[in-house]
Amino acid sequence: MARIAGVDLPRNKRIEIALTYIFGIGLSTARKIIQATGVNPDTRVKDLTPEDVTKLRAEVDKYKVEGALRAEIQRNIKRLIDIGCYRGIRHKMGLPVRGQRTRSNARTRKGPRGNIFKKAKKKREM
Repeated sequence: MARIAGVDLPRNKRIEIALTYIFGIGLSTARKIIQATGVNPDTRVKDLTPEDVTKLRAEVDKYKVEGALRAEIQRNIKRLIDIGCYRGIRHKMGLPVRGQRTRSNARTRKGPRGNIFKKAKKKREM
């Protein structure tokens, strides 16, 4: 099992696809990494030699991935909130940031609908 950047890559996938399981590496970046290391993109992860894994690790270390990337994204969002710009306010309120409408959509950001009027249970008299 190949472990690169703290992620266990799936054994039966091609290395080109398996690299995309690392946060911050998409298909185009994975192809660049493979081209730089000279590994065959059709090779399965389970068939990689230890030398190939070492080359891939060294190449992936040149990119900002996983924890460092997540931390940078969080710092960027915190900066927007601190300066009080429109995008920061939207982040703080949990609303869509990039101009989407919120009257009829945006359930992913806003969460499930809340009940405005709760139905009162009728008390039965005996």
